[in-house]
Amino acid sequence: MAPKDPLLGTLKVCVLNLQSSGGTVSNTNPHLASCCELLELVLRKGLQQPVLSLVHRDYWQCFEQLTRQDACGRLSALSLVVEQTRVCRKLLSAQGRGRYLLRLALIRKALPQFITHLLHTPRVLEWYSPEVSILRNEQFMEPFMSLLLVLSHMDFKLDMENCSFLDESWLLPVCETYEVVPCREVGMVLRYLSGRVFVLDLLPDGQAHVDKFISPGDIIDEINGTSLRNSKNKQAGVVLSRLKGCPLSIGVLRWRAQDGTVYRPLVKLLRALRTENPAMQLGPAPSQQSPPKDQRTSPSQCPKERRIAYIVQYLGKANIGMRGGKEVLQLAIIQVLQKNQPSKDALLAVKETHLTCTDRNSQLEVFEHHYPEISCVGRSGKPDYTIFAFCMADSPETPQSTGFCCIALRASSTKECEEIVYRIAAGFKHTEWFV
Repeated sequence: MAPKDPLLGTLKVCVLNLQSSGGTVSNTNPHLASCCELLELVLRKGLQQPVLSLVHRDYWQCFEQLTRQDACGRLSALSLVVEQTRVCRKLLSAQGRGRYLLRLALIRKALPQFITHLLHTPRVLEWYSPEVSILRNEQFMEPFMSLLLVLSHMDFKLDMENCSFLDESWLLPVCETYEVVPCREVGMVLRYLSGRVFVLDLLPDGQAHVDKFISPGDIIDEINGTSLRNSKNKQAGVVLSRLKGCPLSIGVLRWRAQDGTVYRPLVKLLRALRTENPAMQLGPAPSQQSPPKDQRTSPSQCPKERRIAYIVQYLGKANIGMRGGKEVLQLAIIQVLQKNQPSKDALLAVKETHLTCTDRNSQLEVFEHHYPEISCVGRSGKPDYTIFAFCMADSPETPQSTGFCCIALRASSTKECEEIVYRIAAGFKHTEWFV
């Protein structure tokens, strides 16, 4: 009877579970972490440590030795995976880099090629014990390579930006992106702990408090693509000051895991934060926060991709001269209505950074405007309180020479009209550009 290795038997069960899930494998697949952990155990089994060296050898060092160029002097496909892993600034350890490489190899369907290349590189293969390692046992290698081929025929769509905790765990946190319009103050109190940037509190009337997207206990992972992993004190503030007046894209790691419990790798750090700051209150996940009573979704709203979409009537647009402040809004609305333009049934999406309006019949975009372009917003007076409008510069880059225009729309009710005006105002009142 051929010998069996319990690791390979368990890996086979896990691969079959992944396969039976069907479709694309994403970060949320319940079998993904177990499969990756078993692959890691196979790659570590029998890996010998160098004599008289203080550096602990891991399988990442094995893969790192496989870097090579093709006949034209370009990096091979495997070397590109290694290089992408090497330059990732969110990883600090060999363990984290090895895990990142495994996930990237699953996406690129390159894991069988990596192992084949390793087997044909004697100077690296010698690091493994022939008595213990699966990689140096011919009877074990055949079923192992078969399992890798099964994995290479599956589609993996993994978020490679969510990798800051691979140094510590195969379990990944909930990772989301928070987009902020150019604002005077984001309004977050930060605490640097163990190379992480924690949100300690939100300042009243700051943009983060208004948007209710981020909560105390969450981690700022990156800002506009700049990683804050292993940050020192005030580094996030330096990045924010450099980007003052620009739109911000903030990568956020939630303190709460997918199942609603505290994300396990954060338990000790959150406990330390609470010890230092007894008044700190871990807020609920933003998706669990109840909106204010006057902001709850009405029947004509369509929740969609963290935005609110309203069914409205597009009434038209008119040039209103060289003034675009709130004092001219009522006259501007009258100017639009007097043009008697054909109205359109439309969907108005109030997003985090801008507005979009789409024709409900043709699905064509009617307009898209970012909040910094808007100079004022408000609703009409008597007799129709369901009409609202906003003014903006024709060309925001040179508003002093092009004048202003007004766009008017009709909501389905007076209450909804007020709500839309409030949401648009909340979006643009924090921006840096004013008329």
